Amino acid sequence: MWRFAGDDVALARARVEAALGAGITLLDTADIYGPDNGEPFGAAEELLGKVLREAPALRDRMILASKGGIRLGVPYDSSRAYLAQAIDASLARLGCERIELYQIHRPDLLAHPQEVARALDDARQAGKIVAVGVSNHTPAQAKALAAFLPVPLASHQPEFSPLATAPLFDGLLDQAMTERMSVLAWSPLGGGRIAAPQDERARAVAALLDAKAEEAGVDRAAAAYSWIMTHSAGIIPIAGTQNPSRIATLPDAYTPRWTRAQWYAVLEASLGEKLP
Repeated sequence: MWRFAGDDVALARARVEAALGAGITLLDTADIYGPDNGEPFGAAEELLGKVLREAPALRDRMILASKGGIRLGVPYDSSRAYLAQAIDASLARLGCERIELYQIHRPDLLAHPQEVARALDDARQAGKIVAVGVSNHTPAQAKALAAFLPVPLASHQPEFSPLATAPLFDGLLDQAMTERMSVLAWSPLGGGRIAAPQDERARAVAALLDAKAEEAGVDRAAAAYSWIMTHSAGIIPIAGTQNPSRIATLPDAYTPRWTRAQWYAVLEASLGEKLP
Protein backbone atom coordinates (compact mmCIF):
# COMPACT_ATOMS: atom_id res chain seq x y z
CA MET A 1 0.00 0.00 0.00
CA TRP A 2 3.00 2.28 -0.53
CA ARG A 3 1.16 4.03 -3.40
CA PHE A 4 -2.29 3.76 -1.81
CA ALA A 5 -3.16 7.44 -2.14
CA GLY A 6 -5.73 10.03 -3.12
CA ASP A 7 -9.09 11.10 -1.74
CA ASP A 8 -11.33 8.81 -3.80
CA VAL A 9 -12.65 6.42 -1.17
CA ALA A 10 -14.72 4.48 -3.70
CA LEU A 11 -11.61 3.75 -5.80
CA ALA A 12 -9.61 2.89 -2.67
CA ARG A 13 -12.36 0.48 -1.63
CA ALA A 14 -12.37 -1.07 -5.11
CA ARG A 15 -8.63 -1.76 -4.77
CA VAL A 16 -9.11 -3.44 -1.39
CA GLU A 17 -12.07 -5.48 -2.60
CA ALA A 18 -10.16 -6.53 -5.72
CA ALA A 19 -7.33 -7.83 -3.54
CA LEU A 20 -9.65 -9.71 -1.20
CA GLY A 21 -11.59 -11.06 -4.17
CA ALA A 22 -8.35 -12.41 -5.64
CA GLY A 23 -7.58 -14.25 -2.42
CA ILE A 24 -5.02 -11.70 -1.23
CA THR A 25 -5.55 -11.22 2.49
CA LEU A 26 -2.35 -9.45 3.64
CA LEU A 27 -2.53 -5.67 3.35
CA ASP A 28 0.80 -4.07 4.20
CA THR A 29 0.89 -0.36 4.98
CA ALA A 30 3.01 2.03 7.09
CA ASP A 31 2.64 5.35 8.86
CA ILE A 32 5.30 6.91 6.60
CA TYR A 33 3.32 6.12 3.44
CA GLY A 34 2.06 9.48 2.28
CA PRO A 35 4.93 11.95 1.82
CA ASP A 36 6.34 9.97 -1.13
CA ASN A 37 2.99 10.57 -2.85
CA GLY A 38 2.94 14.28 -2.00
CA GLU A 39 0.55 13.65 0.89
CA PRO A 40 0.84 14.06 4.66
CA PHE A 41 2.45 11.58 7.03
CA GLY A 42 -0.05 8.79 7.72
CA ALA A 43 -2.12 9.42 4.58
CA ALA A 44 -2.19 5.79 3.37
CA GLU A 45 -3.34 4.54 6.77
CA GLU A 46 -5.93 7.31 6.88
CA LEU A 47 -7.30 6.33 3.47
CA LEU A 48 -7.56 2.68 4.45
CA GLY A 49 -9.30 3.77 7.64
CA LYS A 50 -11.90 5.62 5.56
CA VAL A 51 -12.49 2.46 3.51
CA LEU A 52 -12.94 0.38 6.65
CA ARG A 53 -15.29 2.89 8.20
CA GLU A 54 -17.39 2.81 5.03
CA ALA A 55 -17.29 -1.00 4.77
CA PRO A 56 -16.41 -2.41 8.22
CA ALA A 57 -17.07 -6.01 7.16
CA LEU A 58 -13.90 -5.90 5.06
CA ARG A 59 -11.77 -5.74 8.21
CA ASP A 60 -12.47 -9.33 9.20
CA ARG A 61 -11.33 -10.58 5.80
CA MET A 62 -7.80 -9.20 6.01
CA ILE A 63 -4.55 -9.55 7.88
CA LEU A 64 -3.52 -5.98 8.53
CA ALA A 65 0.18 -5.14 8.66
CA SER A 66 1.72 -1.75 9.34
CA LYS A 67 5.10 -0.30 10.16
CA GLY A 68 6.57 2.47 12.26
CA GLY A 69 9.84 3.91 13.45
CA ILE A 70 10.52 6.45 10.68
CA ARG A 71 10.08 10.13 11.50
CA LEU A 72 10.42 12.86 8.92
CA GLY A 73 13.59 14.83 9.46
CA VAL A 74 14.98 12.54 12.20
CA PRO A 75 15.02 9.98 10.36
CA TYR A 76 14.60 6.92 12.65
CA ASP A 77 13.10 6.66 16.12
CA SER A 78 12.36 3.34 17.79
CA SER A 79 12.46 4.68 21.33
CA ARG A 80 9.91 3.21 23.68
CA ALA A 81 8.00 6.47 24.00
CA TYR A 82 7.85 7.15 20.28
CA LEU A 83 6.81 3.63 19.28
CA ALA A 84 3.98 3.71 21.83
CA GLN A 85 2.80 6.98 20.33
CA ALA A 86 3.24 5.72 16.74
CA ILE A 87 1.24 2.54 17.34
CA ASP A 88 -1.62 4.48 18.91
CA ALA A 89 -1.59 6.97 16.04
CA SER A 90 -1.68 4.18 13.44
CA LEU A 91 -4.62 2.54 15.19
CA ALA A 92 -6.47 5.86 15.27
CA ARG A 93 -5.90 6.51 11.58
CA LEU A 94 -6.94 2.98 10.66
CA GLY A 95 -9.92 3.05 12.99
CA CYS A 96 -8.95 -0.37 14.31
CA GLU A 97 -8.41 -1.90 17.72
CA ARG A 98 -5.44 -4.00 16.65
CA ILE A 99 -2.82 -4.52 13.95
CA GLU A 100 -2.06 -8.17 13.22
CA LEU A 101 1.57 -7.58 12.21
CA TYR A 102 3.48 -4.52 13.39
CA GLN A 103 6.95 -4.07 11.93
CA ILE A 104 9.87 -1.81 12.76
CA HIS A 105 10.27 -0.12 9.39
CA ARG A 106 14.00 0.54 9.54
CA PRO A 107 16.46 -0.02 12.38
CA ASP A 108 17.11 2.89 14.71
CA LEU A 109 20.84 2.72 15.39
CA LEU A 110 20.42 4.75 18.59
CA ALA A 111 17.80 2.48 20.15
CA HIS A 112 18.93 -0.50 22.22
CA PRO A 113 17.09 -3.60 21.01
CA GLN A 114 15.89 -4.21 24.56
CA GLU A 115 14.08 -0.85 24.53
CA VAL A 116 12.52 -1.61 21.15
CA ALA A 117 11.44 -5.04 22.33
CA ARG A 118 9.89 -3.56 25.48
CA ALA A 119 7.84 -1.08 23.45
CA LEU A 120 6.61 -3.78 21.10
CA ASP A 121 5.75 -6.19 23.87
CA ASP A 122 3.92 -3.48 25.81
CA ALA A 123 1.69 -2.99 22.75
CA ARG A 124 1.32 -6.73 22.26
CA GLN A 125 0.26 -7.33 25.84
CA ALA A 126 -2.21 -4.46 25.57
CA GLY A 127 -3.79 -6.17 22.57
CA LYS A 128 -2.86 -3.37 20.17
CA ILE A 129 -0.65 -5.57 18.01
CA VAL A 130 -0.62 -9.34 17.58
CA ALA A 131 2.73 -10.24 15.99
CA VAL A 132 6.02 -8.41 15.58
CA GLY A 133 8.21 -8.20 12.49
CA VAL A 134 11.12 -6.25 11.06
CA SER A 135 11.65 -4.45 7.76
CA ASN A 136 15.00 -3.60 6.18
CA HIS A 137 16.89 -5.23 9.06
CA THR A 138 20.04 -7.28 8.72
CA PRO A 139 19.99 -10.80 10.15
CA ALA A 140 22.17 -9.59 13.03
CA GLN A 141 19.81 -6.72 13.82
CA ALA A 142 16.84 -9.06 13.76
CA LYS A 143 18.65 -11.54 16.01
CA ALA A 144 19.48 -8.78 18.52
CA LEU A 145 15.85 -7.69 18.73
CA ALA A 146 14.60 -11.27 18.98
CA ALA A 147 16.90 -11.88 21.94
CA PHE A 148 14.85 -9.46 24.05
CA LEU A 149 11.38 -10.41 22.86
CA PRO A 150 9.28 -12.95 24.79
CA VAL A 151 7.70 -14.08 21.50
CA PRO A 152 9.43 -15.01 18.24
CA LEU A 153 9.82 -12.47 15.47
CA ALA A 154 7.15 -13.29 12.90
CA SER A 155 8.62 -11.75 9.76
CA HIS A 156 11.38 -10.13 7.77
CA GLN A 157 10.56 -7.58 5.06
CA PRO A 158 13.55 -7.08 2.73
CA GLU A 159 13.77 -5.77 -0.80
CA PHE A 160 13.83 -8.86 -2.98
CA SER A 161 13.24 -9.42 -6.69
CA PRO A 162 14.99 -11.03 -9.65
CA LEU A 163 17.05 -7.81 -9.73
CA ALA A 164 17.62 -7.46 -5.96
CA THR A 165 18.93 -10.78 -4.73
CA ALA A 166 21.00 -9.87 -1.65
CA PRO A 167 18.77 -11.84 0.80
CA LEU A 168 19.86 -15.03 -0.97
CA PHE A 169 23.44 -14.44 0.12
CA ASP A 170 23.49 -12.25 3.25
CA GLY A 171 21.94 -14.80 5.59
CA LEU A 172 18.48 -13.24 5.76
CA LEU A 173 16.59 -16.07 4.08
CA ASP A 174 18.63 -18.64 5.99
CA GLN A 175 17.65 -16.94 9.25
CA ALA A 176 14.02 -16.77 8.19
CA MET A 177 13.91 -20.49 7.48
CA THR A 178 15.81 -21.38 10.65
CA GLU A 179 13.61 -19.19 12.86
CA ARG A 180 10.39 -19.93 10.92
CA MET A 181 9.90 -16.27 10.00
CA SER A 182 7.71 -15.23 7.10
CA VAL A 183 9.44 -13.19 4.39
CA LEU A 184 7.58 -10.30 2.76
CA ALA A 185 9.39 -9.09 -0.35
CA TRP A 186 9.03 -5.40 -1.14
CA SER A 187 9.57 -4.06 -4.66
CA PRO A 188 9.23 -7.58 -6.15
CA LEU A 189 9.21 -6.08 -9.65
CA GLY A 190 12.41 -4.17 -9.05
CA GLY A 191 10.77 -0.78 -8.66
CA GLY A 192 9.58 -0.87 -12.27
CA ARG A 193 12.90 -2.07 -13.69
CA ILE A 194 11.46 -5.47 -14.60
CA ALA A 195 8.53 -3.95 -16.49
CA ALA A 196 10.76 -1.41 -18.23
CA PRO A 197 14.37 -2.68 -18.30
CA GLN A 198 16.93 0.09 -18.72
CA ASP A 199 20.20 -1.85 -18.90
CA GLU A 200 21.63 -5.07 -20.31
CA ARG A 201 21.33 -6.93 -17.01
CA ALA A 202 17.64 -6.09 -16.57
CA ARG A 203 16.93 -6.92 -20.21
CA ALA A 204 18.57 -10.33 -19.81
CA VAL A 205 16.45 -11.08 -16.75
CA ALA A 206 13.30 -9.83 -18.48
CA ALA A 207 13.95 -12.08 -21.48
CA LEU A 208 14.11 -15.16 -19.29
CA LEU A 209 10.99 -14.09 -17.40
CA ASP A 210 9.23 -13.58 -20.73
CA ALA A 211 10.17 -17.08 -21.84
CA LYS A 212 8.63 -18.53 -18.69
CA ALA A 213 5.61 -16.24 -18.99
CA GLU A 214 4.97 -17.41 -22.56
CA GLU A 215 5.35 -21.04 -21.52
CA ALA A 216 2.82 -20.58 -18.68
CA GLY A 217 0.43 -18.25 -20.49
CA VAL A 218 0.89 -15.36 -18.05
CA ASP A 219 2.58 -11.96 -18.14
CA ARG A 220 6.10 -10.99 -17.11
CA ALA A 221 5.00 -9.72 -13.69
CA ALA A 222 3.38 -13.06 -12.85
CA ALA A 223 6.57 -14.84 -13.91
CA ALA A 224 8.63 -12.54 -11.65
CA TYR A 225 6.34 -13.12 -8.68
CA SER A 226 6.45 -16.87 -9.26
CA TRP A 227 10.26 -16.83 -9.43
CA ILE A 228 10.27 -15.21 -5.98
CA MET A 229 7.69 -17.64 -4.61
CA THR A 230 9.69 -20.68 -5.80
CA HIS A 231 12.28 -20.19 -3.06
CA SER A 232 11.92 -22.64 -0.18
CA ALA A 233 11.55 -19.80 2.35
CA GLY A 234 7.98 -19.34 1.09
CA ILE A 235 8.56 -15.70 0.19
CA ILE A 236 5.44 -13.54 -0.14
CA PRO A 237 5.83 -10.81 -2.79
CA ILE A 238 4.13 -7.55 -1.83
CA ALA A 239 2.41 -6.46 -5.01
CA GLY A 240 2.04 -2.71 -5.35
CA THR A 241 -0.24 -2.18 -8.32
CA GLN A 242 -3.09 0.26 -7.69
CA ASN A 243 -5.17 -0.87 -10.69
CA PRO A 244 -8.10 -3.08 -9.61
CA SER A 245 -8.04 -5.02 -12.88
CA ARG A 246 -4.32 -5.72 -12.45
CA ILE A 247 -4.86 -6.70 -8.83
CA ALA A 248 -7.41 -9.28 -9.99
CA THR A 249 -4.73 -10.99 -12.15
CA LEU A 250 -2.18 -11.38 -9.34
CA PRO A 251 -3.12 -15.05 -8.67
CA ASP A 252 -1.60 -15.81 -12.10
CA ALA A 253 1.65 -15.95 -10.13
CA TYR A 254 0.67 -19.46 -9.02
CA THR A 255 0.65 -20.80 -12.60
CA PRO A 256 4.34 -20.95 -13.68
CA ARG A 257 6.45 -23.87 -12.54
CA TRP A 258 10.20 -23.37 -12.58
CA THR A 259 12.79 -26.08 -13.10
CA ARG A 260 15.99 -25.61 -11.14
CA ALA A 261 17.87 -24.85 -14.37
CA GLN A 262 15.37 -22.14 -15.34
CA TRP A 263 15.35 -20.58 -11.88
CA TYR A 264 19.15 -20.48 -11.63
CA ALA A 265 19.41 -19.05 -15.15
CA VAL A 266 17.46 -15.99 -13.98
CA LEU A 267 19.73 -15.65 -10.97
CA GLU A 268 22.87 -15.89 -13.11
CA ALA A 269 21.49 -13.27 -15.50
CA SER A 270 20.85 -11.00 -12.55
CA LEU A 271 24.31 -11.54 -11.10
CA GLY A 272 25.93 -11.11 -14.50
CA GLU A 273 28.07 -14.20 -14.01
CA LYS A 274 27.85 -17.95 -13.80
CA LEU A 275 27.57 -19.52 -10.39
CA PRO A 276 30.60 -21.62 -9.39
